[in-house]
Amino acid sequence: MNTTPEPAARPSDLIELEVGPVAHGGHCVARHDGRVVFVRHALPGEKVLARLTDSGESAKFWRADAVCVLVASPDRVAPTWREAGAGGVGGGELSHVSLAGQRAWKAAVVEEQLQRLAKIERSVTVEAAPGDEERGGLGYRTRFDLIVDESGRAGMRAFRSHDIKPLTTMPLATPEALELAAEHRVFDRQWQPGTRLEVVQPANGSTGVVLIDGEPERKGYADPRPNAKRNVTETVSVDGVGHEYRVTAAGFWQVHREAPALLAQTVLDLARHDGFDLEDATVVDLYSGAGLFSLPLAHAVGQVGRVVAIEGDERACRDARRNLHAHEQAEVHVGDVAQVLADRDHGAMAGADVVVMDPPRAGAGKKVVDQVADLGADRVIYVACDPAALARDISYFAEHGYSLTDLRAYDVFPMTHHVECVALLTR
Repeated sequence: MNTTPEPAARPSDLIELEVGPVAHGGHCVARHDGRVVFVRHALPGEKVLARLTDSGESAKFWRADAVCVLVASPDRVAPTWREAGAGGVGGGELSHVSLAGQRAWKAAVVEEQLQRLAKIERSVTVEAAPGDEERGGLGYRTRFDLIVDESGRAGMRAFRSHDIKPLTTMPLATPEALELAAEHRVFDRQWQPGTRLEVVQPANGSTGVVLIDGEPERKGYADPRPNAKRNVTETVSVDGVGHEYRVTAAGFWQVHREAPALLAQTVLDLARHDGFDLEDATVVDLYSGAGLFSLPLAHAVGQVGRVVAIEGDERACRDARRNLHAHEQAEVHVGDVAQVLADRDHGAMAGADVVVMDPPRAGAGKKVVDQVADLGADRVIYVACDPAALARDISYFAEHGYSLTDLRAYDVFPMTHHVECVALLTR
């Protein structure tokens, strides 16, 4: 981004903005002639020239990209990923912000959402994941997706656009993931336009996979053979115990190399809050995926305890059953969480001591919150990648007598506005 003084003749498509506070979604709030403008690539307190990207007299608000900084924030740094700057690809919208500034930005968003939606005044600290400071917030993604443009080049879509920007590398990816991409010539091969590419390289160094439209890549083409490699092996250490997971390469797994262990350990630590002993406990794990939390929980509850996992994705449930095969005290149920909670005989979940839930970005919603409250657990651990959904669902839990007892927030998506929170609710 240009940070030189304002040009003598300002282009007609630029407006000058005094940048206000951060807002949920990766932008800051400014005003122009009384109208709200959500501006990206800026920082609170800055004065910028911004190019309007979404405007109109009938629009409730406008959107803009800062393209020239007239007065810079102390938190501004040289962008670490220029292709993600104004007019560039999505997925690196905070690369112009220092790491400390990024965490302060995200903490402010979490605090604002809690206050606005849950009526909770709480100071939040966003913690860095291990190793991110040393790596400058780069090189953390063990998985990344690309889309092929009309000329056959792999890239990413521009923000709020169908336009594809070709890339030659992906600075947020781990070196091992980039090595896998180079081995398969992901960035320098001609692909069929419109092809979706996924690079999946486990953090433990085990064999990775490149997928073409969900199928394993072989010599530049999708390999539909039944014996083609479609799974990867992940290793996660919790409570000093290493757990091995088989995960469908095309399925969900935390993308930050440290996130699986960091989040799983936090879930167990919060479950034990105030000295609670998980031995012999009954734990319900909702939206359980491939069993990231279910497996260490099954280890923690022992042979007499019980873990009941519910997940809507059949592939993830197959993985979870394999990952939990050695633990007879764990059972996995496939189906929509709300439907399973409504239809299933709650005998297996009767007297639940702890409920763990990691819903999709949209959150659990009131219906599921009501059902979880009916299970009677005194503590709920809620893992959230969207602070607005988390705050809204916390307000629903409050109607059932639950209060926010603890909250941990982690910056497992550096260079983006995303933040992962783990909340403990008790009653």
